[in-house]
Amino acid sequence: MKLLLRLVISALAVLIGANLIPGVAVESFTTAIIVAIVLGILNTFLKPVLQILALPITILTLGLFYFVVNVFIIYLASFLVDGFYVSNFLSALFFGLVVSVVSAILGMFLD
Repeated sequence: MKLLLRLVISALAVLIGANLIPGVAVESFTTAIIVAIVLGILNTFLKPVLQILALPITILTLGLFYFVVNVFIIYLASFLVDGFYVSNFLSALFFGLVVSVVSAILGMFLD
């Protein structure tokens, strides 16, 4: 039950991010749920591998390259999910920030 609530919270965060950030579009709530699932899978399996591979440049940039890894994950999700579009780097960057903040705020009510 808690997993389904987290999924709905993530989907709401995706919808809020798409409505706040110009250059990001989500066609429907069903698409937002699919985006939340795909982002969760990519963040679980692919992101740790990318972080390890990018560790030298992340250290060199004092951690700022971590944002580039997040943007890459969002671009990959937009490539994999029909109905989810991201137009440019800054849109993906701000979308990732908004989704993480909104998910954290809504998730506080769940705990």
